[in-house]
Amino acid sequence: MTEATLSKSPQTARSYRWFGIAAAIVLVGAMAFDTKVVTIGSDADVQVQKFSPVAFGAEQFPIIKQDVEGRAVDAVELSQAIAADRKAAGEKYGVATSVGPVFPVKFTGVLGERKANYNVVAVEGLPAELTVRVQTGPALNGTDLRDATGKIEFGQFKNQIEYQDAGSAINNEVKKVVLGNLDPAAIEGKTVTVIGVFKLVNPKSWIVTPVRFDVQ
Repeated sequence: MTEATLSKSPQTARSYRWFGIAAAIVLVGAMAFDTKVVTIGSDADVQVQKFSPVAFGAEQFPIIKQDVEGRAVDAVELSQAIAADRKAAGEKYGVATSVGPVFPVKFTGVLGERKANYNVVAVEGLPAELTVRVQTGPALNGTDLRDATGKIEFGQFKNQIEYQDAGSAINNEVKKVVLGNLDPAAIEGKTVTVIGVFKLVNPKSWIVTPVRFDVQ
């Protein structure tokens, strides 16, 4: 009995070994079947974070503000340059867009009539036919600030929706940081100093989105 048992041991061991190999092959095959290949940078890549307009606006607004403040041109000087040669003024002071150049501007004037989300500002030295309005909220329109530096481009975003959301997020930072403590109804007639940007569509009408708004 002992000899018979011993004589079967090598065969039994081989059977167990083959059984183990077969099981391993089945397991590897099942794992391969259940594995999804994910390309880095694709929509399925969990490492790629979804676009956050709030985070983008908070990050970009201080950069835009600093850039605009550093390049802002006195409104009188800018109006004269635009009147003399609109194209040359755009090349010298503005940032080109598909609609028209975005100009950084600064001025001091008296805040006047309020309509919708704008206040007219009377700036000494500007032509009588030129109306300057500053956006004072609560809603801010346009993407002038997004386009003001020329460094935020459509190709940086997944689609047009993200591109538009980026502009809205930057405007939201203006509402929070620049206009957050402002009561538009209480400042009519006050002298204000404004630094901001406007997109030149109508040379006789500037609609300025502020990056700085000081009430005296």
